[in-house]
Amino acid sequence: MHDKPKGWLLALTLCCVVTAFVYGQQPSAPPAKEAPAAAAEPVAAAEYIGSETCQACHEEIATAFGKNPHHAIETAKKYGRIGQGCESCHGPGSKHAESVSPEDIRNPAKLQPSQSDQTCFACHRNQRTHSGRVSTGHAKGQVTCSQCHSIHKTPTELVARKPVDVNQQCSNCHTDSAAQFNRPHAHRLPQGAMSCVDCHNPHSSLVTARQSRGVAVNEPGCLRCHGDKRGPFTYEHAPMRLDSCTACHEPHGSANPRMLTRHEVRYVCLECHANIGTSNTSGSGNVLGGVPPSFHDLRSQRFRNCTICHQKVHGSHVDRNLLR
Repeated sequence: MHDKPKGWLLALTLCCVVTAFVYGQQPSAPPAKEAPAAAAEPVAAAEYIGSETCQACHEEIATAFGKNPHHAIETAKKYGRIGQGCESCHGPGSKHAESVSPEDIRNPAKLQPSQSDQTCFACHRNQRTHSGRVSTGHAKGQVTCSQCHSIHKTPTELVARKPVDVNQQCSNCHTDSAAQFNRPHAHRLPQGAMSCVDCHNPHSSLVTARQSRGVAVNEPGCLRCHGDKRGPFTYEHAPMRLDSCTACHEPHGSANPRMLTRHEVRYVCLECHANIGTSNTSGSGNVLGGVPPSFHDLRSQRFRNCTICHQKVHGSHVDRNLLR
């Protein structure tokens, strides 16, 4: 009686084995438990290693930098970077020294203009001669300090001093202004007698437009050389005070004598002294040009050159009409 259950159990086991063999099924093992992930190790921050380590690979740059005014960063205590002149601009260099990869060091020349300038402003902020920072045209044009200054090189290459070098540097971007100096009547800039920075402050100007330099705080920079046109005059010509010299002259160069904006003097004057018809003294009816009261008849040759009579067009001490 006890053999029947054992035979039935054996038959059932054999049936399951045959079924698994036919259909290719194996009894699945219970899933193994996953091991807990190891905690990621924190990435060590780069450290300062000193300029001597940088010199091992960048020997040529280090030699030129030793003659550069920026070398004072390594020697002056006030900057707090003794022996770390390179890393004061490029950041800690330990990772770069290990990997020799450009990705592991900061290169101000490859940063955004605003970020690159901040590297320079760490020392050059609020300087009297530069109005503290680039605050006008060059900043709006996204021009960085390193585009004009060779930071690593010798003093003569760091800041262009000779007029020829300064003019060449400016003409790389300001091609339209450079071309104007080839006109028949122009300042002697192509001859090296002057440079762009004689009239313009490349860093900023808080007084006049177009980064023009001023004289005596708020007067046009032209008066630095043309002092005979400087007032104050008892009877001043209004454009001298309100519009400066560019109201009548093209400062870079002109096809007209005296670098005037128009080819005839009368047309320069008539831009302000507009065509207003009035009766002349002879009673011959209306005349052209002038402001009331006017007897100027521009149909007559003698009235077509205003400066024959109005000789003191910049201002006079004795005559209200600027005649003398």
